[in-house]
This record gives sequence, C-alpha cells and structure tokens, in this order.
Amino acid sequence: MRRTERVERDEAGRSDAALPAARPDAVAPAAVDRSAAERDEPGLLDAVLSDPGTRVMVVHGALAAHAAGDEPRLQSFAPADVPAGAEWGFLGRAADGAAVVVAAFDPATPAPLDAHGWAGPREIGAALDEHAADTLMVAISLGRWLTDFGHCPLCGGRAVLRQAGWSRRCEDCGREHFPRNDPAVIVAITDPARERILLGANVNWRGRMHSCFAGFVEAGESLETAIHRELFEEAGVRVTDVRYVRSQPWPFPHSLMLGFEATAVDPDEARPDGTEIISLKWFTRDEIAEALAGRGEFGLPGRASIAYRLIREWHDE
Repeated sequence: MRRTERVERDEAGRSDAALPAARPDAVAPAAVDRSAAERDEPGLLDAVLSDPGTRVMVVHGALAAHAAGDEPRLQSFAPADVPAGAEWGFLGRAADGAAVVVAAFDPATPAPLDAHGWAGPREIGAALDEHAADTLMVAISLGRWLTDFGHCPLCGGRAVLRQAGWSRRCEDCGREHFPRNDPAVIVAITDPARERILLGANVNWRGRMHSCFAGFVEAGESLETAIHRELFEEAGVRVTDVRYVRSQPWPFPHSLMLGFEATAVDPDEARPDGTEIISLKWFTRDEIAEALAGRGEFGLPGRASIAYRLIREWHDE
C-alpha cells in the first residue's frame, strides 16, 4: 500500500495537586464502552482528569505502555503520573464506570515515562484478548490523530479540540475536522477449487514474507471496484465471487482494513506487477501449515493482522 504516515490537542487545564496518587502497576480495563454521548458534555476532560478513579492509557506514537507479567497487559496510570505535554482524549467507560482516557505523546520526543515496556498492535496485539486489543487500537488511533493534526489543512489555522478529543474546529476558518479513518481492502484469493491460496511478496519485505493483496480505496470508488482494480494491478488476476469476511482497524497510518475472499477466474493469469509485488505464488494448505508452524521457507503476516486471520481461516476449513 502507498501513503505516508501523519497525525494535536489543547493542554487540558488541571491542578496536579487535586489528582490521585500514582498507580504504576494498574492494568488498563479490557473492555471499554465508548460512551459517545458524553463527548459533548462541557468540561468532560477536566472533570475526568480530576476524578481519582480515572484510568489513563499512555501512548507514544504507535506504542502504548504495557505492564510487567508473564502475559502482555495494557498498563494504566493515574492522571498525576502523566508528565506535561500530553494530548488528551476520552476513550469511554470501563465496566465499573471509571473513565478511561488516552494521554498521547509525539513519537519524536523521548518516552514520556518509565513504563515496564512500550509496544503496539504488531508486538502484543495477538497476545491480548479481543476487548483489550480493541482498546489498544482505539488509544493508538486517536492518540496519533491528537498529536499530528493540530492545524487546519485548509488554511493552516490552529485547530482546537472539541468533543473530548474526537473533533477539532479551526479558530480561523471554522472548519471542523475529525480523526482520519481511510478504508483499504485486503483480499485472500483462492483458486476455483479452494485448494490453493495466492499470496504475494511486497517489495518492502524483500521476499521474506508472503501475504494477501491490499490497497486503499480511491476517491469515488466502491469497495468492489477497488478490489477488482487492486488485484488486477498487483497480481494480474480477474476475480469473481467476492465475499466480505471481516474488518480490522489498523493505525498504520490510520486505516480501516476491510477483509474479503475472492476466487480467481483463471489462476494461470497470476503475475506480479514488479513494482509493489516482486513475486507471488499459489500455496497449498500443506505449505501454509508449514509456514504457520514456523517451518516454511517463507514467512506469513503477524498474528495480530487481518491478513493472518484470512489466511488462517482458509487453511482451517
């Protein structure tokens, strides 16, 4: 896929003296209700940052603080533990009603605090339960937008935060802005008998890994049109029987991955475009099984990715 990465907010006014004591070993809640209706409440961020029960997830670019232990766990902090310079956003409410917020820091700056470790979806996403992985995705996706989009792209004016971190309004032209969420299609292509799957090696992977084919949806383009265009451009194949499977938010840079399966009309048509895809191959289930077990001659996408799930689900049929 092509595109470069990008992604600010006003400092929330608060008095550290009124905030709770540090809770450095607290673990972030696994499930968070986004509680979107609260976002329009005046002073919401100030209120939750003065609440002793509020839990803060700290993100540094595309990485979040995680706690010590045998299994990866997202770490939360008290607002008083978070140093100055954070961009704040309201993520929602935990099951016990406690507010959950994100404190985002620019990745160009040093790590904001001494956490046990820093990791993102690629590193720990697959090891987290479904709810914790969702919380991680939301925190990083919103956090990157908060730190990277502090000015209006139309006039360059300062864009101040609204809706507790979920929108901005330009002070000069009045234009409203919202977090980026670019749709991209990703497709597992099988032969007509569903006995083989077509995977390609992207030039950036230097042939070490094979994966499904993906691309951003262009302006004015439907998902179906994007699928046929991308697969013909990258792999030279015409497809039929396009079926939606699942979706996944992916904050690299700020995508919504829409996963599909499709059947190649003529498997012999497959050929790499030589620009993005340097090689491709039809793989059998036995070959995929070896790769899943770590014994194959090629690698597969990480377990946290939707590409892995599409490949795995075909293999496990």
